[in-house]
Amino acid sequence: MTSGTECIGAEESVLLAAQRMTELGVGGLPICGSDSKLKGMLTDRDIVVKVLGSGKDPAACTAGELAQGEAVTIGADDDATEILRTMTAHQVRRLPVIDGHDLIGMVAQADVAGALPDPQVGDLLEALSCD
Repeated sequence: MTSGTECIGAEESVLLAAQRMTELGVGGLPICGSDSKLKGMLTDRDIVVKVLGSGKDPAACTAGELAQGEAVTIGADDDATEILRTMTAHQVRRLPVIDGHDLIGMVAQADVAGALPDPQVGDLLEALSCD
């Protein structure tokens, strides 16, 4: 898990989110509301497909507009096997880690791959590479 995860505010622009992703060297950011609750995830792919590919202005589009339903998360105490199940079931490569209602970090595909035995790593990569 990577702790100290930064959020993008739901009212902040997609352009700002893209700039923050570039600065941090990450491919996704959690979207947080003014109440500090997790509203969803914004990925670099979302920006390309849903904003740029649709001809929208990333400076005029907010991160909150791209939040889709409830974010898929994992708990702080979940083990690598549970994380693998969650990533596979929801076809996601990144999961926000929550403790109660607080965002405490992110787990990426690479984090899980490093914690799993070799056969399970292959299963994870196969399951998540079907785009």
